[in-house]
Amino acid sequence: MEQSGERNRVQISQATADLLGEAGFSHWTTPRESTLFLKGKGNMQTYWVRKTKPSRVTRSKGTSTPAESIATSTHSELTECSEDSDSEEGMDKTERLVEWTVAILTSLLQQIIASRGGDVQEISSLSTAERVTGTGRTVLEEFVPIIPLKRFKENELKHRQKPSSIDIGDEARSQLRKYLFIIARMYQDNPFHSFQHAIHVTASVKKLLTRIVNMDEGNGLESSNTGSSLESVDLVDLAAHSYGITSDPLTQFAVVFSAIIHDVDHPGVPNTQLVKENTRSAQIYKKSVAEQNSVHLAWDTLMSDEFSGLRACIYQTESELRRFRQLVVNTVMATDIVDKELQALRKARWEDAFSNVNSASELPDADVVGEDRKATIVIEHLIQASDVSHTMQHWHIYKTWNEKFFMECYGAYKAGRADSDPSETWYKGEIGFFDFYVIPLAKKLDSCGVFGVSSDEYLNYAKANRDEWVREGEAIVQEYIVKFNKDHGHSEYFCLNDAPVVEYETGKC
Repeated sequence: MEQSGERNRVQISQATADLLGEAGFSHWTTPRESTLFLKGKGNMQTYWVRKTKPSRVTRSKGTSTPAESIATSTHSELTECSEDSDSEEGMDKTERLVEWTVAILTSLLQQIIASRGGDVQEISSLSTAERVTGTGRTVLEEFVPIIPLKRFKENELKHRQKPSSIDIGDEARSQLRKYLFIIARMYQDNPFHSFQHAIHVTASVKKLLTRIVNMDEGNGLESSNTGSSLESVDLVDLAAHSYGITSDPLTQFAVVFSAIIHDVDHPGVPNTQLVKENTRSAQIYKKSVAEQNSVHLAWDTLMSDEFSGLRACIYQTESELRRFRQLVVNTVMATDIVDKELQALRKARWEDAFSNVNSASELPDADVVGEDRKATIVIEHLIQASDVSHTMQHWHIYKTWNEKFFMECYGAYKAGRADSDPSETWYKGEIGFFDFYVIPLAKKLDSCGVFGVSSDEYLNYAKANRDEWVREGEAIVQEYIVKFNKDHGHSEYFCLNDAPVVEYETGKC
């Protein structure tokens, strides 16, 4: 990076830009116009540190919002949309998050339409198929171990229309924005499982999708000076090394869409508690209750007449509709990491795909089946890593979201919706979570062989956060308890084991 610098300008890496963004200072940075090729790492996006803060943006009719103009933004820009004081005037936090998400999904819709040759027709002929899709079975019963992805011919990829030349239209864009506002309102006001969490997960999904690369030397992303969007890479080369994920924008859209809706209407308690309380959703679904309920609510909303224009951009045929539905079902179901049967199934499929290298060769169409199996597993691990991405980011981010989750669980206990006090096991539980889930998951990201430097980055942060938690976790849990009691109007604050607070102002025992 030192050799690629410019006089009187400070250049920083993607990781540093992400840290600034998470801390609320993404307005300090701007993406460099072209990517840099670094030996051993491939093409990398770097950033300039701005000398002055950007001026306020005034929106006029017919112009895009600030979020819409950064459709290919990186994870660091999420904070700019949600917290930057220089964002569009008059917009609250939810509005800024929605606008950021509109930009991401609009970009993917442009790519979907480009992959179809720029064609968007009304889809009234699909009304029957839409009406029956997802009916007659529970969401979990729709789960399949392997999702057949669409295969594009080499000639189709080489001559695909540029997404930037596609306009999804004012109607579809308006419907997309309205749909996302409805989804935001469907999230309950939980400390952790909130719309803000959904957007945080979405940012991680986007980050990992944009970092899918070929690890073989000399066959990485071939970016031009236009940046790192799909317009500037060799899709033919890349498709072969991402198991088809990168060449199919509908798959990418479905995964991002799933991240946005994966915790819709989450009640702030685990599935086991919902089953114990025998809630209406638990009576219907029996297991993976919250996940199935989220898919049901979000899908039913999308199928309403007022979003027909948006749906026409997503799919044009019954086969595309079915594939979109299947991708959403599998991706959201992957976020249930507690169910033992699902865990066992995922482990067995992982072994088949990435451990038993020659096992697929005996099957008919072995190459296609094997690639689809790997693609399905990669998608599942991508959403799982993103769902707990705070554990694999900077300590400040991890601690912020860990506190939110503690407050949610401790609040449920205080409300009589949990059998045991989570504060008694939180410290050791986090260590176990790192050792038996987070760190193995980060290692699997590396074993997939498609995420490039992101897999190393996630693993290094996970290990560092685990070590920091071992050192500081017990005291932090005590601080959480003090803060909860203080926030909920308790006249006296107590720490773990009812030890009295010594320093009321700092919350330390």
